[in-house]
Amino acid sequence: MALTILCLSFLLFLLIGVPVAFAIGLSAVCTILYEGLPLAVLFQQMMSGMNIFSFLAIPFFVFSGELMLYGGIADKIVRFSESLVGHIRGGLGLTNVVACTLFGGVSGSPVADVSAMGAVMIPMMKDKGYDLDYAVNVTTHASLTGALMPTSHNMIIYTLAAGGTVSAGALIPAGIIPAILLMVCCLIAAYYVAVKRGYPVGVFPGWPEVVRTFVAALPGLLVVVIILTGILSGVFTATESASVAVTYSILLTFFIYRTMTWPNFLKAAAKAVKTTGVVLLLIGVSTMFQYLMGLYEVAELMGSFLKAISTNPIMIFLMINILLFILGTFMDMAATILICTPIFLPVAMEAGMHPVQFGIVILLNCALGLNTPPVGTTQFVGCAIAGISVGQVMRTILPFYGALLATLLLVTYVPAFSLTLPRLLGVITG
Repeated sequence: MALTILCLSFLLFLLIGVPVAFAIGLSAVCTILYEGLPLAVLFQQMMSGMNIFSFLAIPFFVFSGELMLYGGIADKIVRFSESLVGHIRGGLGLTNVVACTLFGGVSGSPVADVSAMGAVMIPMMKDKGYDLDYAVNVTTHASLTGALMPTSHNMIIYTLAAGGTVSAGALIPAGIIPAILLMVCCLIAAYYVAVKRGYPVGVFPGWPEVVRTFVAALPGLLVVVIILTGILSGVFTATESASVAVTYSILLTFFIYRTMTWPNFLKAAAKAVKTTGVVLLLIGVSTMFQYLMGLYEVAELMGSFLKAISTNPIMIFLMINILLFILGTFMDMAATILICTPIFLPVAMEAGMHPVQFGIVILLNCALGLNTPPVGTTQFVGCAIAGISVGQVMRTILPFYGALLATLLLVTYVPAFSLTLPRLLGVITG
C-alpha cells in the first residue's frame, strides 16, 4: 500500500502541474506519514544526498558552460563549421550540426547549446531561404550532444545516482564516441531533408580559411581536452577539473578573446547559481525518494516485472528504453536520471549491460525527452528563438527523431560504442 501511495501521489502531483522537485518531495512526505515514521528520517536522507564532495563538480561545470555561452565562443565555432561543411548542399544545416556538437563539448548543456547556436544559426538560415521548421529541428537535435560531452554536469548526476558503481573518470570518455555517432546521424538526417527540399549548395572557401577559422576557435575547444587529459592522467579529479574549466573559461573570455563584459559575467553567474539551486534541490528530494524505493525494493519488483514479460536481454533493454523515454517526456533530465537510475541500473546490469554503458543509454533517453513535449525544453527554446509553434516543428521532426533513435539503439545493443574508449584508456576493465 505504501508503494502505491508513493507512486500514485507522485503521478498526481505531476498531473496537476506541481514542479517535479516538489512532486518528488511531497510524495515522499505523504508516504512516510502513512508509514508513521518520523519526518526527520527523510530530511536526514536529503542532507546526506546533498553533502557529497563530487557534487561540487556540478556548479563548476554549469558555470563554465554559462561563461562560454555569454563569452561569444559560439560565433567562432560557427565560422569554423561553416568553412568546413558549408559548401555541401544544405550547407548551413550541416554547419549547424557540427557547430552544435562542438559548442556542446564546450558548454556541456543542450539548453545552452540551443540558446547560443539557435541565436546565431536560426536567423542566418532564415535569411538564406531555409525553412524555420528545418532550422529548429537541426538545432534542437544536434544540441543534444552536449549531454554526452566531458563538460556535461548530467554525467556527474548519474555517477551520484549510481551510488558509487560508476566513476566520473570512466563515464566522461564513454560519451565521446556516442556523441560523434549522434552528430553523424544528425548530419545524415539534415542532408537528406536538404536534398529533398532542394536547399542551395555553398562555395568552399579553401583550406587556408578552414585552418584560420579552426585556429580562432581552438582556444574555446581546448576546454574539453584539458578536462579529459587532467582526469585521465590523474592530475586532478572530476571535481577539480570542473574548477579548472571555470578558471580557463574566465581567462579565455576575458583576456584571450576579450568578448566577455561585466554585465554578461554577472548574468552567467546568476544563471549558474539558479541552475545549481534547482539541481541541488532535485538531488536532495530524489535521495528521499530513492530511500523509500530501496525500502520497498522497487528495483527488485521492476526486475521481476520485466522478467515476467521476457528474459531475453534484447527485450529487457528495449523495455527499459521505452520506460525511460516515457518518463523523460514529462520529467526534467536531472530528475529522470536521479529517480530512474536506482530502479533500472540493477535490472540492466543483471541482463548483462555495463553500468558505464547504461549511463550513456539513460543520457540519450533523457536527450530524447528534451525534444518531446510536454517538457521538451530544448524544443521550446528553439521554437521561441525562431518564432514558430511546436506543432509546426513536430510535423517535420521524423527524420531527425529517427537519427536520435538510431543512435540510441546502436549504443544500447553495441557496447563497443560506449566502452571502447574507456577500455583503451584503462579506466574500466572487462
